[in-house]
Amino acid sequence: MAGLEPRVEYLESFRCPLGGLAAGKPRVLCHGAEIFVSTGSEFVYVYDQEGRLLTAVYRFPGQVWHLELWAPRRLLYVLCAQKGIYCLSLDQASRSVNQGDGDDRGSEDGQPPCAAVPVHPDACLLPDDTLCTFTVVDDMLVTLAQGPARWKVQLSDCPCPGEDARPRGQIGEVELSTSSPLAGAPGEPTAPHILPVLCCVSPPGSSALQGRTRGSRGCLLEQALFGLLFGVDASLLESPVILCGLPDGQLCCVVLKTLVTSRLSPGDPKALVKILHHLEEPVVFIGALKTESLAEDAEDTHPDCLVALGHGGRILAIKASWDEAGTLVPELREYQLPGPVLCAACGGGGRVYHSTPSELCVADLARGRASDRGPGGLPSLLCPAGLGICSVVTLSVSCEVPEGGARLLALSARGRLMTCSLDLSSEMPCPTRAAVADTGQKIKELLSGIGTVSERVSSLKKAVDQRNKALTCLNEAMNVSCVLLASREGPRPISCTTTTAWSRLQPQDMLTATCRLENNSGLSLDRGWALCVQVLTSTPASDTDVAGSATTYTIPVDRLGPGDRREDGICLPLSKHTVDMLQCLRFPGLATPHTQPSGLLGPVSDSVDTFLGSLGPRSEPAGPASLRAKFLPPSVATIRVSAELLRAALGDSHTAGTSLGCATLQWLLAENTALDVVRSRRLSSVQGVAPDGTDLHLTIREVAVTHLCTAGPMQTVEIQVESSSLASLCSAHHAVIGRLQRMVVEQAAQSSSPPDLRVQYLRQIHINHETLLREVQALRDRLCTEDEASSCGTAERLLQVYAQLRSPSLLLL
Repeated sequence: MAGLEPRVEYLESFRCPLGGLAAGKPRVLCHGAEIFVSTGSEFVYVYDQEGRLLTAVYRFPGQVWHLELWAPRRLLYVLCAQKGIYCLSLDQASRSVNQGDGDDRGSEDGQPPCAAVPVHPDACLLPDDTLCTFTVVDDMLVTLAQGPARWKVQLSDCPCPGEDARPRGQIGEVELSTSSPLAGAPGEPTAPHILPVLCCVSPPGSSALQGRTRGSRGCLLEQALFGLLFGVDASLLESPVILCGLPDGQLCCVVLKTLVTSRLSPGDPKALVKILHHLEEPVVFIGALKTESLAEDAEDTHPDCLVALGHGGRILAIKASWDEAGTLVPELREYQLPGPVLCAACGGGGRVYHSTPSELCVADLARGRASDRGPGGLPSLLCPAGLGICSVVTLSVSCEVPEGGARLLALSARGRLMTCSLDLSSEMPCPTRAAVADTGQKIKELLSGIGTVSERVSSLKKAVDQRNKALTCLNEAMNVSCVLLASREGPRPISCTTTTAWSRLQPQDMLTATCRLENNSGLSLDRGWALCVQVLTSTPASDTDVAGSATTYTIPVDRLGPGDRREDGICLPLSKHTVDMLQCLRFPGLATPHTQPSGLLGPVSDSVDTFLGSLGPRSEPAGPASLRAKFLPPSVATIRVSAELLRAALGDSHTAGTSLGCATLQWLLAENTALDVVRSRRLSSVQGVAPDGTDLHLTIREVAVTHLCTAGPMQTVEIQVESSSLASLCSAHHAVIGRLQRMVVEQAAQSSSPPDLRVQYLRQIHINHETLLREVQALRDRLCTEDEASSCGTAERLLQVYAQLRSPSLLLL
């Protein structure tokens, strides 16, 4: 264990929020002597290991989620949350380091603070507020965006140096599995709790990962395992493969060159995505390592094992192995490591480093003998060893020491950048397979015996409890029944009284019955008792043979001890009846004995008004209604109905010398008390008085509609409502529309097909109505922003548009 004690050296401290840095978003990249650090805030730091100083600080317009360095061109790609991907040329930015505007470094050694260089918005390479992570492959940019329901992998061209900073366009796109549930407002992207992971895997000899820095997401894989995992097409094309680790636990892969060609021949998008495994917990790391030691003259030194690590500590290892039949097959093994996992990295010698809040651990997938390995070469158990370092939020393997050691770059939760030098040449403690098997068998036997005894005890205890409960309930029911049956006279020991009252618990008045259950006995009513209240509807005295309906309410009694009272209020069902404007119209003119012309009938003047008018001039009321009636024209609404539809609905009511207009008016006023007078005079136009005293004219006439039917003019009935009061007009118009809607529903099942109509004429009417509706919305929006003087003209135009909408050119067929 002495070789596992790391030598820790602290390089720099960075400012961190209260509670420390959160895992998942900080990043550490190493390229030569330069270290690029992101703490998850809007700052990116450049630290020089040789000079032991901070050389640059860049301020980005948002929280930094991921960064990658393209070493040959000295380009730094940075993803900002809800902003997009920025591209920063380090050679050009280094010339303006001293032109800063702030400081975000807490120096502990008295060094002068390094000014932060703001990144210009023009450096945004790909603006997109849904991006969660990305990776750079050759001259292509692979991004993973979070849609409203699914993840989306997008591939775009990156510009070469000296070209336009914007991407040349999107090459391909494919959707992955269902996205994690979001909690934000509809239509607004929400940052996931755990970011997804992208990793580029390439076959041997591929140039896709040239220029990669340590800490970036990319690795080569041996040819055998690459072909087994990703298929013959990826191997023949020598195409890089993008591995996607999603927060729901899925591990998916997309062949990059297949995605490129999908723009020319789309085909089935689902065929481009392959699900390798499901960890059943968020994927936080994907990498590759070498588990087999090769001879000195061996050429293939590429990683032969693919690993994926979950947030809870579940790790998946995939390796190519031979089965009993001699066939090369992929071997998948799952292990369980301590969790939760904050970060992870793959090192040399088959070692996997992972950090938890309490420990930085290393697990060896290559160490062990044939006795403790599985059939394919992977160990049957993983025994991670602790390094004595806690709360490391991001990790990068800096370089490998030839003697079997390692040098790690780490960033702690307190914002401290450190190097950890390890000497792993000594044997890591791990039990042999035989010892593990014996110990495991003994543990299984003990657990089995304990489980059997526990199950028997639990079953017996459950049976005893059920029997005791049943006996208690039976005894209680017998005691309560005896008490109730014994007290036939006098006050009852358990009584129920009911009172009714009007209450306004809701926007409308409602009748509530309150039942009070009182226990004056020495017994307790436990669960199982219920109070049943039956409400009977009253029937008129004349209908003695008609039985009223009943409603039963059941209220469970959880527990009612001696002397306790309990109330439960119930709402009694009441019948409702709606009265519309056509039912409550009054027609004073129809009650006079003298006949009137067939035009509009005016209201009869009151005798008191006539007497007061004869005394001389008097002042007129100056309210808004009288002013509107005096200076503004009356409001009019028009509805047109097919004559054929009305004849079918009215039946024989207009055959006996009654015109269709008269029959329609009688149908509209069927629930009005003046129906008999309207029927006897065969009127098609009446003038009534609304409940508020305003006049209302109702006119029915037959008109011919042209330009609608291809066969010629169509006979229709026009129903016109006119009133000086806008409220009365709207109420009457609503009543007419309600009757027509019910009529159309009743006739729809038995009517024949409609006549041939001019579709272009109907389309033009629809366009005109849509134009009027858009104008109404614009005028209403303008009224909210204009002052009182300017809003008069807008209101006048709004009334004109409403008038046009009340007289549409469409008709009911």
